[in-house]
Amino acid sequence: MKKLLLTGISALFLLACGGVKKTQEALNTGNYGSAINKSLSNLADNKTKKGHQPYILLLEEAYQKNTERELSRIAFLEKEENPANYEAIYNTYHNLHTIQERIRPLLPLFINEENREAQFSFKNYQNQLLDAKDQLSEYLYDNASDLMENANNKGDFRRAYDDFKYLDELNPGFEDTRNKIEEAYAKGLDYVKVGVVNQTQQIIPGRLQEELLNFNTYGLNEHWTRYHANPLPNVNYDYDMQVAFREINISPEQVNEKQLIKEKQVKDGYRYATDQNGNVVKDSLGNKIKIDKYKTVRCDFYQFTQFKTAQVAGLVSFTDLRTKQEINSYPLASEFVFEHVYANYEGDKRALDNDLIALLRLAAVPFPTNEQMVYDAGEDLKARLKGIITQQRFN
Repeated sequence: MKKLLLTGISALFLLACGGVKKTQEALNTGNYGSAINKSLSNLADNKTKKGHQPYILLLEEAYQKNTERELSRIAFLEKEENPANYEAIYNTYHNLHTIQERIRPLLPLFINEENREAQFSFKNYQNQLLDAKDQLSEYLYDNASDLMENANNKGDFRRAYDDFKYLDELNPGFEDTRNKIEEAYAKGLDYVKVGVVNQTQQIIPGRLQEELLNFNTYGLNEHWTRYHANPLPNVNYDYDMQVAFREINISPEQVNEKQLIKEKQVKDGYRYATDQNGNVVKDSLGNKIKIDKYKTVRCDFYQFTQFKTAQVAGLVSFTDLRTKQEINSYPLASEFVFEHVYANYEGDKRALDNDLIALLRLAAVPFPTNEQMVYDAGEDLKARLKGIITQQRFN
């Protein structure tokens, strides 16, 4: 027991030492953020634990060096006077402020060996943060507005949209950012008109066409694409999507018959057991002993299978309406199989197994119409069409 206890203590000691060593390595290699995070994580768990004393010293040193480096970086970025640096300056101030707010709840942190409290030189970055946020907000707004005014394609509107969205998260209510977001989004959308073409000699069920073109049922998350099955007169469409049915094959209605001959030994009454002299044998309670009698029964089983198939094949193509060029095409195919099994018999039904007896409860049913077969095949087509739409990328 004592050996196990010592082993456990040793393992915990090594684990603790390993954590300190990794934190020290992070500090030595200039990865101050990692050193701060590791130290804070351990101290938040128990800041007075003796084994956590090294983390206080590591946190103190990592905080000081990180602050010096980050402030030096800010000074360099500000000296460049490049508006593109505003985001880095704001983020750096924000990180400095966040680190201070994470340390503050743990204070005071006492270093036992040096008989002192750890020293952290906190600064108030609120004014710098506000100034940096204002500069970044102005830069984002101007840059995104310029993108929209000089847009060469929808990708420019989308980049402007991303900048305005970021600006709205950073500084909600800044000027007319919300209106700009809506405008950039509307101009960055791709509009696709969709149609179904029947190139076969079969009738395409109207409800199948409606369901294929009902994009609300597909659960698509196409942020920059709008599909219109009913084109609107005031929309300039970018692409055309055509679902062309090229071939529909429907098999004849078939009924296949299969005969099975089944035989089985079944009980057919009983007789009394007798001895060599023909006397009835009794058990210990005086009851006559019975012996089951068996006989072979036979049954002719007739199984009928109703069978009909529908195969639908087509092509989904996408055309760029500006260049009139086809940009992509995907094969679209599906098959639906109607199969119904029922049976009857002649002879002794006791010769049949349970699974065959179950078929005797069924009878022939009307075959589905060709139109219904095509519609049923379309259930699978909808799933395949969703996959095609999901993988299609216009830009």
